[in-house]
Amino acid sequence: MALILSGDTGVPASGMPTGSVIQTVNSTYSTQVDTTSTSYVTTGLSATITPSSSSSKILIIVSNVIRAASLGDCNWTVFRGTVAGTNLASSGHFVYGTATSGSTTVVTGISINYLDSPATTSATIYTLGFKSSGVSVSSQHASTTATMTLMEIKA
Repeated sequence: MALILSGDTGVPASGMPTGSVIQTVNSTYSTQVDTTSTSYVTTGLSATITPSSSSSKILIIVSNVIRAASLGDCNWTVFRGTVAGTNLASSGHFVYGTATSGSTTVVTGISINYLDSPATTSATIYTLGFKSSGVSVSSQHASTTATMTLMEIKA
């Protein structure tokens, strides 16, 4: 469900100043997902937003608890679309969480923040994906709640 802030103020989104948050969408997912895949798979966490303008920016904020088995690496990143879509980390920005474990298993929190420019007014889905170096890794470890917040920023 989208929260349209302009409805409470009586100011239409078009009348709000540049940099204003004009819409917020929040999504959660609490089921542990495990993989040994060396290709990105979905964590189950995604959110959809429909920008009001093609010039709007979308601020993506993700929080999750992850686990990497001993002697393994893992990466988390946000995709525009499904994990077969646009990997936002490929834009050259640091858009992913990563963990490298030594001789012990690592359990840690990750946070991802990214400002996207989808250039559309169509419904746009963002998906959190993850992959492993071949060892067992978990997303939403111990069924903790992962969150994704999308904020439309007026450009």
